Amino acid sequence: MDQNKTTGNFTQTFTHTVTPSPMALLFKHSNYAQAVCTLTDIFNLSLFNNMRTSIIMADLQFPEGPAFDRNKNLWCVEQKGASLLCINGHTVKRIQVGGGPNGIAIDKAGLVWFCDSGENSIRTHNPATGETSTILKTIDSQPLNMPNDLAFDHLNQLIFTCPGPKPDSAEGYICVYNSKQNLHKVATGFYYPNGLAFTQNGEQLLVAETGKQRIWIGDWNAEECNWTNRRVFANTGGAIGPDGMALDEDGNLYVAVFGDGCVRVFDPAGKHVNDIQVPGKNPTNCAFDPFQRWGLVVTEAEKGSLISVPIMMRGIL
Repeated sequence: MDQNKTTGNFTQTFTHTVTPSPMALLFKHSNYAQAVCTLTDIFNLSLFNNMRTSIIMADLQFPEGPAFDRNKNLWCVEQKGASLLCINGHTVKRIQVGGGPNGIAIDKAGLVWFCDSGENSIRTHNPATGETSTILKTIDSQPLNMPNDLAFDHLNQLIFTCPGPKPDSAEGYICVYNSKQNLHKVATGFYYPNGLAFTQNGEQLLVAETGKQRIWIGDWNAEECNWTNRRVFANTGGAIGPDGMALDEDGNLYVAVFGDGCVRVFDPAGKHVNDIQVPGKNPTNCAFDPFQRWGLVVTEAEKGSLISVPIMMRGIL
């Protein structure tokens, strides 16, 4: 099951002019006198509606998986560039890891975990040592089926999706890997399971099913490692369907809809609230900056952009 090995990688550090944080610009307006409290308030504010997205970085090679670590670094991957990116102020580190890196999750110790759909594996990168390792390659004596996205529950157990290559096939499944190094499937028969997210209390798990253009929600029992009472949370529509997603502190869900050029927003009951248009047709994933500098960060593959949307909501780290 486990293929533990350390691989070498090349790290390139360079200075990049990062666009000033749009969150700071919001507070320069005198008519923005109070903090935004609800999603409805956000979309009713004429100031917000007139705010433009900012490009943090451009010309990336199929960016995916934005995530923040506890040192305020912004991480993402370049799937077609076979690299990880770490952004800290004006300094950007590009770490060549090979394969096809996809989603990112960072554990409590600061270890960067990422799916590698090119190598059919789950891998890690240690920022302190620079080492990149392959942790998982098989399940039930078979290669992992193109791992896509991943997240940690409150017990620091890793949950990840394996969609396979075809959105019209029910070969997709969802796995859990725990501290005892046990790996098993918690759900099967999905049509391209993709992005996933836990609610703030960790008691419910949401999973995007791209092939059916819908989001599932179910009860997550971390102690038993099972996902029960599954039901459809929302139908997203879209030219292709839902990709990565993120929850804000009020439980609203933001879904990158690949092919539609937007992040589709749903309230905690699954009601469609609004769409956030982004430059480019193919948003792949999104994450809130828990330090409230960049708002909602979106990766977009058509134009290869890392995008900042000025939303005054706090994400879950």
